[in-house]
Amino acid sequence: MIKQKVQNEINDQIQAEFQSAWLYLAYAAWFEEKNLEGFAHWMRMQWQEEQAHGMKFYNHMLSRGGTVELQALDKPVADAEESEEVFEKVLEHERYITKRIHSLYDLAKSEGDYPLQTLLHWFIDEQVEEENAERILERLKLIGDDNASLYMLDQELAGRSEEEDA
Repeated sequence: MIKQKVQNEINDQIQAEFQSAWLYLAYAAWFEEKNLEGFAHWMRMQWQEEQAHGMKFYNHMLSRGGTVELQALDKPVADAEESEEVFEKVLEHERYITKRIHSLYDLAKSEGDYPLQTLLHWFIDEQVEEENAERILERLKLIGDDNASLYMLDQELAGRSEEEDA
């Protein structure tokens, strides 16, 4: 059985993962409005991935006899002037999620919750990949106001597939 303190934190993490998904979907719409379909595709892929992350925690909780308590999602704020700013915000958000995962791991260790520690090893590795937004951000900084290069990056991001994320 999951200790109440751990259960509460897992429920908070479920909310954080679905909030992340909601944010990525809002940014997908932002890019669609700018006719940057490749960037929008990348954001939609992130949306799907974050939903899957939330479900991993959801399923973990249920498989261990815990109680899932879904929490409200806040309206995502997807305001930005340019693509670079979007990726700055995405990177900041992913770093926040990384800190949450690390804190949850620390709690699992202190509570002797070995099954949760095992699950969180996967998430710790996954967060390294999630922070790949930094690579895209650095490329956007290099591109600057060069629309041809922005178009090329958009085309590259359009090619992202689920197999690459597995």
